[in-house]
Amino acid sequence: MKFTAEQIAGILDGEVVGNPNAEVHVLSKIEEGKEGSLTFLSNPKYNNYIYTTEATITIVNKSFIPESELRTTLIKVDDAYMAFSKLLEFYDKAKGNKSGIEQPSVIAENAKYGVNLYLGSFSYIGSNVVLGDDVKIYPNCFIGDNVVIGDNVTIFAGTKIYEQTIIGNNCAIHSGSIIGADGFGFAPSPDGTFKKIPQIGNVIIEDNVDIGACTTIDRATMGSTIIRKGVKLDNQIQIAHNVEIGENTVIAAQTGIAGSTKIGKNAMIGGQVGIAGHLTIGNNVRIQAQSGVGRNIKDDEILQGSPTFGYNDYSKSYVHFKNLPKIVAELEELKKHILNQKNGNNG
Repeated sequence: MKFTAEQIAGILDGEVVGNPNAEVHVLSKIEEGKEGSLTFLSNPKYNNYIYTTEATITIVNKSFIPESELRTTLIKVDDAYMAFSKLLEFYDKAKGNKSGIEQPSVIAENAKYGVNLYLGSFSYIGSNVVLGDDVKIYPNCFIGDNVVIGDNVTIFAGTKIYEQTIIGNNCAIHSGSIIGADGFGFAPSPDGTFKKIPQIGNVIIEDNVDIGACTTIDRATMGSTIIRKGVKLDNQIQIAHNVEIGENTVIAAQTGIAGSTKIGKNAMIGGQVGIAGHLTIGNNVRIQAQSGVGRNIKDDEILQGSPTFGYNDYSKSYVHFKNLPKIVAELEELKKHILNQKNGNNG
């Protein structure tokens, strides 16, 4: 796909400085720009590259004033970074705008779907499934019975969505993710074996949720595991049965959340965090990477460590930890000095 500077300026409500008919067909970094590419400049650290870039079109802030002649056509906007992000989103949608039902694939007779469905080959749509408009389901996906999926949802290749899952509008679920598998529920028996507890609940994913590749969200034992609107989940995250994650919370890769824990709104959780079950974690909480959480957390706390404690206390303690060999050596010297004084006094 090719776009002119004039067309791009129209999308971004920007002003063209240079050739309005300049055409681009690819995106690039400003330092790697080539003829036919579109780039952007928002960070002053990269200002020097605009005089050497071979990119055909560059998006810049309205405040940018060149200090020498440019080869690239400019599009001036209020915020170059946000404008380029908007273009990336536009490009991504245009690139993935597939439709139609590929074969072989299976759709149950009583399944319902809206307009502009894309169903990739070797995919399966179960009984009583309801799909909204503009749903994209890539190859090798499984959609179990009684699943409901809203409008403008993309489910990437190899994803498995178990029965009774409910997914809202404008969601993306990346390859290899499993939504609605049984929660880890087993009861110990007198003979030392474990008896499986049936998991009869479901998973609810609200609007505008993004789920990374190979993330697993377990169905509830009873009731629902709930991912509230605007949540962003990275790759390889484990969310156990009956967990609830509040609006606009973001969680980085390899984090594990045990059963029945409730996480509030606008939390930020780093990579490889482990969170025990049946906890309540407040709103606006920040948990640093590789922390282990074993207690309830109040609103606005910032935590680090395993087990976690206050971030400021952790930072102070870590300074002492790095100096621990030196501190021990000083203590040994002090001990010897005291013993020598004691022995001298006894003499």
